[in-house]
Amino acid sequence: MQYDPIKRSLGEVFNRRPGYRKLFYLLLDLLLLRAWHIKRELRRWKRSGKRTTVSVLDAGSGFGQYTYSLGRMFRKAEILGLDVKVEQINDCNVFFKDIGMADRINFQYADLVKYKKPESFDLILSVDVMEHILEDRTVFKNFHASLKEGGMLLISTPSDQGGSDVHSDEDESFVEEHVRDGYGKDEIEGKLKDAGFSHVDVKYSYGGPGKISWKLSMKYPILMLNKSKLFFLVLPLYYIVAYPISFVLNFFDVRLKHNSGTGLIVNAYK
Repeated sequence: MQYDPIKRSLGEVFNRRPGYRKLFYLLLDLLLLRAWHIKRELRRWKRSGKRTTVSVLDAGSGFGQYTYSLGRMFRKAEILGLDVKVEQINDCNVFFKDIGMADRINFQYADLVKYKKPESFDLILSVDVMEHILEDRTVFKNFHASLKEGGMLLISTPSDQGGSDVHSDEDESFVEEHVRDGYGKDEIEGKLKDAGFSHVDVKYSYGGPGKISWKLSMKYPILMLNKSKLFFLVLPLYYIVAYPISFVLNFFDVRLKHNSGTGLIVNAYK
């Protein structure tokens, strides 16, 4: 299953006006459980110390959803978004200029395997990126080098407990662009410590409630959209029924501690 055709279709609609794009970000924040987990971790990091003027790297910025959240959460932050898709970089730069945030937020093309900017960032965010990169050890070392002393790396990525919707050797990844189906907790912790991080906290996301929510809010709609774009017409009606259930499930997923889950939330400190 490929997300890119769906992303392009959505981009054509929501890039027409800044207001549409803001609505798109809001919908993503509501629908995507990982956004709930990431925002929770960002709020915790913000409360942990004085977080006024900070430098942030959104490594794999995509549509700019999390860059927008970071810009609103840290009003004086200097934020750099990196991605390998030029069209998304251009779209993001236009949008942030239109809403008057381009003075402190910009987007550039970069390959994370090669990108390193020593001692430059207080926070690096990497949401659903590492499962796309084969040379993960190199990227982790680049992240560590690019963080300031005391800085934090925040990662969201699939786990090996059914991430990418892979539950056995016979299953194929739900997302064809993935180079790995998911990380084990010990695996990603070991790789990050090998890269130089002094403390790594790894916990499961998408536990029991989250697994059901993901199927309702993401998997089933995407499967139907890949079969026929006509499903866009009935999508609002589908979510009127499905989203209240997903909302409750998301609420519990971010508040419960999970012994297993299809996702991982990782905090690594320099």
